[in-house]
Amino acid sequence: MRPSFKEFKKKALQRPEVKKKYELLSSGYDLRKQLIRIRKEAGLTQEEIADRLNTKKSNISRLENVNSKSSPKLSTIEEYAKVAGFKLEINFKPVDPTSTSPNP
Repeated sequence: MRPSFKEFKKKALQRPEVKKKYELLSSGYDLRKQLIRIRKEAGLTQEEIADRLNTKKSNISRLENVNSKSSPKLSTIEEYAKVAGFKLEINFKPVDPTSTSPNP
């Protein structure tokens, strides 16, 4: 029997090189999941977001795609949030929560 995705992920993340790569990519995945969440909470389709941003639906699809290789500009994310009725907030967290000193 094949392991579930959850089991596979748990096992894969035990490998330090996989965990490091996963953590580097996680903020991009989280951002895209949040974009989709706020669009749906606003009751909007990708096409409606595109219309409000004067762009094409394919651009919104690419922006929300977790496998996209492109990084959206901050201004694009801000405008997306605004047309969905949200305000963008940015937080920073220490890489090592036990460390309080900045890295050189």
